[in-house]
Amino acid sequence: MKDKRILYVSSEVIPYLPETETASTSFELSRQMHNSGAQIRIFMPRFGVINERRHQLHEVIRLSGMNLIINDVDMPLIIKVASIPKERMQVYFIDNDEYFKRKALYTDEDGNLFPDNDERAIFFAKGVIETVKKLNWAPDIIHVHGWMASLLPLYLREYYKNDTLFSDSKIVTSIYNNDFKGTLGDDLIEKIKFDSISEEKLKSLSKVNHTNLIKIAIENSDAVIKGSENLPEEIETHIKEKQIPVLEFQSSEDYSEAYSNFYLTEVL
Repeated sequence: MKDKRILYVSSEVIPYLPETETASTSFELSRQMHNSGAQIRIFMPRFGVINERRHQLHEVIRLSGMNLIINDVDMPLIIKVASIPKERMQVYFIDNDEYFKRKALYTDEDGNLFPDNDERAIFFAKGVIETVKKLNWAPDIIHVHGWMASLLPLYLREYYKNDTLFSDSKIVTSIYNNDFKGTLGDDLIEKIKFDSISEEKLKSLSKVNHTNLIKIAIENSDAVIKGSENLPEEIETHIKEKQIPVLEFQSSEDYSEAYSNFYLTEVL
C-alpha cells in the first residue's frame, strides 16, 4: 500500500469515543495501513462528549471559516485536528456548535434520536469533502464507516460529481450491524434535493431508517466490506443486487493483508 492515499471517514474512532466495532475497526485499519506505508487521513465528527483538552484538539484556522449551506441555511464549518498518541496519525474533526456541541452522540437522555440527525449527517458529509478540497489532497480510496457518514458516497457521486479532485477516487463502504431504532424524520429527502440531487437517486430513502441509509451508501460505492460478522438479510440482499466487489468479515488479526489485497486487486 506504499504511498497510496486513503481517506477514512468514520462516525466513531477510538481513542476519542468509546470502543465499538465501528470505532475499533476505523482506528485499527487506519493504523495498519499507515504502518504499511499508505498516506492516511482520518475524519470524524467532533461530538461534544470528546474531551478536547485531554486529546489535545486544536482548531485549524486555515481550514475553518467556511460556511456550508444546509437546507438553505448557512452553517459555519470549524475544523479541528489531533494526533493519535504513538501512531503519528492525524485525525480531523468536523465541528459546528449547533450540530455537535451537545454532550451526546445520536440520542437524548431518553434515548430519542436527535431531530436534526439528518442535517448533522449532511453537514458531516459536505464538511469532509470541502475540507479535503481545501487540503488539495486527492485520495485514491475513500473508506466510509458508520451511518453518520453514510451520505458521503451519495454526495461525492452527485453533488461533487464534476470535481476533478475526486475523479479517480474509489469509494469503499464498511457495513456494521449497529442500527438505530426509528427514523431520521421525513424531511431528509427534501433537504438532499435542495442540493440538486434528483429524487431518482433517493428511491431507497422512502423511509429514512438505518437500513435505507446503508442502502444509499452501498448504491454509491465501488466496493463493500462486511464490518460485522452478521448483517441483516435485507442488507445482504442489497449488496448482492449491486454486484460490486465484497470483502467478507475479517478478524482484526487479518486486517492488514486482507484489506490491502482487497484495495489493490478489487478496488484500485
